[in-house]
Amino acid sequence: MERITDFFSRRLALPNFSRLRISGPGKKSVVGIAIGVAVFAALYYPIGMMMIHGVNDDINYSPPAAEVPKGASFSVAATAGLIGREVETARWTANDPWFLPGAALDNMPNFQQGVISALARFAFELTDQIGRTRGSSQTDTDLQEAAGLLQYSGTKWVFDFSTSLAPTATSEAQYLKAQRSLLSFNKRLASGDAVFDRRADNLMATLDRMALDLGSSSAALDSHIATHGGSVFDFQADDLYYNVKGQLYGYTILLREIARDFENVIAERELAKSWGLMMKSFEHAASLDPWVIVNGSPDSQFAPSHLAAQGFYLLRARTQLREITNILLK
Repeated sequence: MERITDFFSRRLALPNFSRLRISGPGKKSVVGIAIGVAVFAALYYPIGMMMIHGVNDDINYSPPAAEVPKGASFSVAATAGLIGREVETARWTANDPWFLPGAALDNMPNFQQGVISALARFAFELTDQIGRTRGSSQTDTDLQEAAGLLQYSGTKWVFDFSTSLAPTATSEAQYLKAQRSLLSFNKRLASGDAVFDRRADNLMATLDRMALDLGSSSAALDSHIATHGGSVFDFQADDLYYNVKGQLYGYTILLREIARDFENVIAERELAKSWGLMMKSFEHAASLDPWVIVNGSPDSQFAPSHLAAQGFYLLRARTQLREITNILLK
């Protein structure tokens, strides 16, 4: 090999690379760069994750006053406000590509997607029931667009190579577009150009759909406990836990604001006490925050089952939600 290198070096007047050595200051620079890259790689993800991570389960959250003009809906404003908070203020992390620190997070992105799932369910009810007069009137275009956009996957980045090599709409772009549609609806509602039908049957239908959604989450918790309960290394337990936590949190905020929108119905049906008890259960369920999620056996003496505990408070809140719909049915 060295003879071949020497031959081409003489013929082409090239340096003899077989005898090239890095020494002196140059060698120190290469070593320094290598160390710097190694240190950067070792710190980039941990520090980046600590800077980005944040699960905002503040149960006292309410939409900014500027977003609730007189005559507008408090629950619609809360929906728009939570979208803005999770997508812009906190920064959406569920679709971060591998080269961003957020890609290594799991609790925050699952919580955010849980919040959006609750908002998406409510947006559908706005479109189908509350945002129009009875079932024969036309659906509101702003609400229809918002409901569709909130169904968009939360994991879509600029590129989705599984479907196309061309750029695609990101999750953030779709959710912020839904936020603009909700704010547009509320602005029209305040000026009398939109409908928010505050009837008892609309409230009952909305609460029923929420209860069904929570029932689905309860089944997911039960299935995971049955198949993975007692596992020492269950790396999916925290994903499910925080997704359900986000859903519970989203409904907690929405139900508080729905009570303001339907205060006349709640007063007429004497629901204030029952509603208050239900809200305490939702707040408790949404505020559970163990340091480490453990999926121990439900009857374990030493290792708790946080999924079972979450499921208990979820079902308690759902039962009280059902009690209110039964009262509205009479």
